[in-house]
Amino acid sequence: MPENSLVIGDIAPDFTLPRDGGDEIRLSDQRPSPVVLFFYPRDMTPGCTTEATEFSALADAFAAAGVRVFGISKDSVASHDRFVAKKELRLPLLSDEAGDTCERYGVWQEKKMYGKTFMGIVRSTFLLDGNGRVARVWPKVKVAGHAQEVLDAARVL
Repeated sequence: MPENSLVIGDIAPDFTLPRDGGDEIRLSDQRPSPVVLFFYPRDMTPGCTTEATEFSALADAFAAAGVRVFGISKDSVASHDRFVAKKELRLPLLSDEAGDTCERYGVWQEKKMYGKTFMGIVRSTFLLDGNGRVARVWPKVKVAGHAQEVLDAARVL
């Protein structure tokens, strides 16, 4: 993981980001609820769609556990609106178009695909406790079953 990545026990950097539907979400306003932040590369792509729909399918279970879940990418609010509508997602998607939040969480990294090197979001998830501290980090997430694993971890906070 890069040097600027968060580790367990760190205070999660606060942010205010626009969400699908037009409102803004401020991380510190979510306290004392635990929070899941899942950073993903791009709306409407296969892996990101699977991840978002798995978290969405568990929305009621996360809510019953008192946990708030937010997806974050650099896509625009308009893109998030289309993604939510098309896939019938039941969780807020936050737009970090400027990339500041992605950088502060250490998920904006060099990636390689098809022999090319570029900067992009490395799929990562952070579980924050009710005090805003990092309780768990999943770097370089493999999508299948990930949302359930995060829910299981959140339930024991």
